[in-house]
Amino acid sequence: MNDNDKILEFKNLVENSKAIVFFGGAGVSTESGIPDFRSKDGLYNQKYDYPPEEILSRSFFMAKTDEFYKFYRDKLNSLKYEPNVTHYKLAELEQRGKLKAVVTQNIDGLHQKAGSKVVHELHGSVLRNYCMRCKKFYGAADVFNTEGVPHCKCGGIIKPDVVLYEEPLDDKVVRAAIKAISEADLLIIGGTSLSVYPASSYIHYYNGDKKVLINKSATPFDNRADLVIHKGLGEVFGVL
Repeated sequence: MNDNDKILEFKNLVENSKAIVFFGGAGVSTESGIPDFRSKDGLYNQKYDYPPEEILSRSFFMAKTDEFYKFYRDKLNSLKYEPNVTHYKLAELEQRGKLKAVVTQNIDGLHQKAGSKVVHELHGSVLRNYCMRCKKFYGAADVFNTEGVPHCKCGGIIKPDVVLYEEPLDDKVVRAAIKAISEADLLIIGGTSLSVYPASSYIHYYNGDKKVLINKSATPFDNRADLVIHKGLGEVFGVL
């Protein structure tokens, strides 16, 4: 089956499904201009004073909060980016009642910006921030449009509601994501190398026989998917 036939088969699967779940990673947002982490041009292969994996850890945040925020504001500010065709098509499928949930490893908030309502954010979101002392909520602008270490009126440090290395995923979000995946009649996996654990393991809760994997490069899951399309997401979702 050539790529065009595969994309047509994907379209048919979507049209004949009633409980779709989309599981996505960084590749969903790269077409909006947001850099990924692990490609040759990704954040993890750029040079900084500290390795990005170290900067984005709980211990680094606590020990060198000012350095953390320099990197965070420079590289993780998604407010300046707009959703792309994949974000919009997923929101449209939800509005039509076909898509039941988006499960995302991204923290950029672009799914919601495109109009999606049911989004399980496994790694949190840059759009939410909170005071570590009194738990008061702060929006993204309160962090990205300031300088230095942001502080609450109570004096506490404001922390982004994102899951850093050394931090556990939110149990409530994980349970909701697993429930959605287990109840899906079509699971679309897109824009992810499936190399981030434990998030990548949740796709194994899918009980159906319609697993579609869309990614530019091969993944460890290719041989277990029912349909594999090695194309950019925009090209594939553009047919819907």
